[in-house]
Amino acid sequence: MGENLEILQSVQSQYKEAASDLGLDPAVYEILKDVERLIEVSLPIKMDDGSTKVFKAYRSAHSSILGPSKGGVRFNENVNANEVKALSMMMTIKSALLSLPLGGGKGGLKVDPESLSDRELESLARAYVRAINNYLGSDIDVPAPDVNTNPKIMGYFIDEYIALNGGKVDFGTFTGKPISLGGSLGRSAATGYGLALSVKYAYEQRGESLEAKTFALQGFGNVGYFAAKYLCEFGAILVGLNARDKEAPSGSSAIYSTKGLDVEELQAIRENEGSALNYAKAEKITNEEFFALDVDILLPCALENAIDEKIAPSIKARVIGEGANGPTTDKAAELLEDKGVLIIPDILANSGGVLVSYYEWVQNRTGSYLTLEEVQEKQRDQMTRVFEEVFAIARDKNVNLRRASFMKALERLSDGLKYRGRF
Repeated sequence: MGENLEILQSVQSQYKEAASDLGLDPAVYEILKDVERLIEVSLPIKMDDGSTKVFKAYRSAHSSILGPSKGGVRFNENVNANEVKALSMMMTIKSALLSLPLGGGKGGLKVDPESLSDRELESLARAYVRAINNYLGSDIDVPAPDVNTNPKIMGYFIDEYIALNGGKVDFGTFTGKPISLGGSLGRSAATGYGLALSVKYAYEQRGESLEAKTFALQGFGNVGYFAAKYLCEFGAILVGLNARDKEAPSGSSAIYSTKGLDVEELQAIRENEGSALNYAKAEKITNEEFFALDVDILLPCALENAIDEKIAPSIKARVIGEGANGPTTDKAAELLEDKGVLIIPDILANSGGVLVSYYEWVQNRTGSYLTLEEVQEKQRDQMTRVFEEVFAIARDKNVNLRRASFMKALERLSDGLKYRGRF
């Protein structure tokens, strides 16, 4: 059956159900139920000890109906073909939801980057670009950072791409780059900032503010850090953190403090000591205790399927903002919604990353660059308009926010297919 088939089937089902709700031509689902292109390659890398290891890598381009495919590249030991296909399909929805002239793409390398030296990591990054070079370009497919990748990796990507293409300096082929290589101010913070904005908006719809609301955060990478930073600026209090812990049997553990956790202290500890869990002002708790914390908000910002039907019954949070892609299984979502939990889905909550990547792509193409204030103002205004539209569809159609998001996105995709003569 293949790895991660469940998440792929789940995304396909969401496409099908939303298309049915809208009464779209059956051809729309038939065209969009699978990816346009999947590249699978093996990358032999000479290791520091003189041995050679072969790493499996993928790049999926789901749809180019509305524009070049767009999406991140992750470095993770669990990467597989079905995962990147499913995530590329979700990227198509995000781009259409935001009315961007982009399609959906996703890539990944099956590797634990922490097991590699800096030289080995650079060699692997460059080998990946060499393997898929013919299918990259600012008008074809535009990768970006994702799990365990960052501006430094994007720098290797763009340098290798330029070398392979006769010195053609096309910075728009990658986003999430270092500022000195055409990156956009605000890009690193964009996904977490957008997640915080989505939670803030959800509370405003209830006539409430985030002041003194408590939240628990799973994952303290780029998305988790910035989401926590901005939620705290909006008045919320971080009381629980679940993160990687190599010493724990499950690979992760958590900390908790009723007095709150200082986000900047956590960040400094992670940078200096390697793990934010070394925070001395909190007590260590188990993963099970973390998900059962009596908090207002839960932010899963790690990997997919973090919340399943075994964990869902113990969750006390009333709002879940999905910072990761696919962190809640379908069955878990049903159980949570039956309890009255509001789930702000990944395709809406974490779409700020692709939005500001789009700004970066436009800036690279025009040569006109925005200030941080201009980027965040544009992001806030554009995401707020989308929140308003999606929440209105959810109310009018009596559906959850995920279904409402799919419905809005599929209307635009259907129009694109129709006007290009695909059905």
